Amino acid sequence: MEAAVKEYTYKDFASDQEVRWCPGCDDYVILRSMQKALPEMGVKKEDVVFISGIGCSSRFPYYMDTYGMHSIHGRAPAIATGLKLTNPDLSVWVITGDGDSMAIGGNHFIHVLRRNIDLNIVLFNNEIYGLTKGQFSPTSLVGQKTKSSPYGNTQPPFSAGELALGAHARFFGRISGNTPKEMTQIFIDAEKFKGTSLIEVLQNCPIFNDGAYSKFNDKAVREDRMLFVEHDKPMIFGKERNKGLVLNGLKLEVVTIGENGVTETDILVHDAKEQDPTLHQMLVRMEYPMVTGIIRAFDDVTLEEREDALTAQVKSDSNFKKTDDLFFSGDIYNVF
Repeated sequence: MEAAVKEYTYKDFASDQEVRWCPGCDDYVILRSMQKALPEMGVKKEDVVFISGIGCSSRFPYYMDTYGMHSIHGRAPAIATGLKLTNPDLSVWVITGDGDSMAIGGNHFIHVLRRNIDLNIVLFNNEIYGLTKGQFSPTSLVGQKTKSSPYGNTQPPFSAGELALGAHARFFGRISGNTPKEMTQIFIDAEKFKGTSLIEVLQNCPIFNDGAYSKFNDKAVREDRMLFVEHDKPMIFGKERNKGLVLNGLKLEVVTIGENGVTETDILVHDAKEQDPTLHQMLVRMEYPMVTGIIRAFDDVTLEEREDALTAQVKSDSNFKKTDDLFFSGDIYNVF
């Protein structure tokens, strides 16, 4: 009988290393949210691994009292894939940033999503290169003035959600970097999901891109500008809980409950488990409201399951049951 998992607290997952991020950085929130989430996952501490690439976010493994690796720029998904396939019992987490994952690591990023390996990715998106001191990144906005675009960035940004859905991601969640309670729960839900989970954190960089998401997630406007979706619940938001989404033709539209005959029953109910990504794509693209929560999460066969099924089939169809069967299957000769 398998031994019960020890009861942990967040302190069990905090290392003795001094946390070195800039004061006010949302990375502190992400770190503490993860440390609080892990005790709720039912996973043994020795089975947890964090693998990062390069960037501010990639300091993360140092601050977790688990196994981990600070790896190569953009290549964390490749290393995590090898680890997970070698030891499927591990809880493997990839920690990455918008530059690490969608620039030099773009190839690895899209392919780990399409393969659907049973691991988790946390993407810190601050729309800037922070560690190398403020150059524009793949998610920086057009016109954004940075150290490498002093007159304004001219390159249209990637959307992590659209890129993920285009790569056939089965699980995509998005959360604001200043909402630790909701973030903690999304981490727990991601671990329970069988397949690749991607959580994009809208993370503020107070030094090089301060206020990147303040028009959505400032406490004064958050309730009216952000929609937190939950599976099988109506998509309602607003300080008065009287705003919601309806489908008007081929577009999502914000309506007010109680006006023009609109009732709560008219509001769209969120279905994260729908395999057709059409509505999820609409939610990902919205700017009013900015949609957070688990936008997409449907069960599908994983890469590990496909590989295991193929191996079993090849074995059952083969005449070779051991290595000697192969060695002595054809013409042989002796060397004296």
